[in-house]
Amino acid sequence: MHRSSSMQNVIRVVLFDFGGVIAEEGFFQGIVALGRKNGLDPEVFYRTVDRLIYETGYLTGLSEEATFWNAVREKTGVTGSDSEFKDEILKRFVIRPRMIKTVDHLRTKGLKVAMLSDQTDWLEEIDHQTGLYRHFDIVFNSFRIHKSKRDASVFLDVCTALDRKPEETLFVDDNINHIKRAQGHGLQTIHFTGMDEYEKQIERLRGEGLLGV
Repeated sequence: MHRSSSMQNVIRVVLFDFGGVIAEEGFFQGIVALGRKNGLDPEVFYRTVDRLIYETGYLTGLSEEATFWNAVREKTGVTGSDSEFKDEILKRFVIRPRMIKTVDHLRTKGLKVAMLSDQTDWLEEIDHQTGLYRHFDIVFNSFRIHKSKRDASVFLDVCTALDRKPEETLFVDDNINHIKRAQGHGLQTIHFTGMDEYEKQIERLRGEGLLGV
């Protein structure tokens, strides 16, 4: 876990990633599965699709889903309908009950909990199916805020929206590059590698009096 240089800052907000933290990483798993089905190198296919979801503007709400999938077909030669492709991804975003439990616990103890996710309008479909958003005070989705975590300034935007200093904000993400960008703007961070380690880090913060609960 990384903390800002000022060790006296008590955390008032916990900011969670979605895929890979709150839920299993469905995008990576789904794209890899699509690559295999189409006889393509799954890692190469994933890197191409990951680049295209950003370059087409779908990740940041600047284009429609059809534009993205058409670009994927053109670049890779895969076949199938948009809905078939999407289903391969969405069914793999399995929400982790243990993570929801910790989110709810932090919230009941007086912390503000938020989600910051690089997702499309698919995240809203997941919410409609599961009621996910009700566990959070606010959700920042790249599709709606028109900025992804690839742009480090999003972390300052979120802190401003939450009316908290970066040093008062704990960011939890499984992507080390996002973690580093958040650290660069002064947020405290936990690089999520599994539930057991995450819970140890939370307990350590609580024991050191740095978690405002």
